[in-house]
Amino acid sequence: MTYITEPKNAFVAKFIGESNIVNGIMLEDFVVEFAGGTFKCVDRGFNKMEEVDVVIRPEDLEIAPLEESLLKGTVTSVTFKGVHYEMMVKDGNIDWMVHSTIMKPIGTEIGMNVLPDNIHIMKKVIKK
Repeated sequence: MTYITEPKNAFVAKFIGESNIVNGIMLEDFVVEFAGGTFKCVDRGFNKMEEVDVVIRPEDLEIAPLEESLLKGTVTSVTFKGVHYEMMVKDGNIDWMVHSTIMKPIGTEIGMNVLPDNIHIMKKVIKK
């Protein structure tokens, strides 16, 4: 079931469930820039400076101390989903969906980290 954990494009990612999909630029093999930061990833084979879609599942964003995080934002909503909290976190013009067993109140600034294995890079779909 690779297509569930590693979708090939944004359409598939949206079809199979909730995902954060943001614009990125592939700087070189294994390095992508998005949300104002540079991140290691496990993808290769893209052109240098190629515009890509970056997909991160909500459960793969880990809440972390602000000073140790490349991603930061303010919690704008919190919903308890039974086994985890679903939080929307505003980071500039990006709205991140975060699933965590740790609840942070609305208005709290939080840091978030993501492991390279959990950053999925996809070619941009060209709309005709």
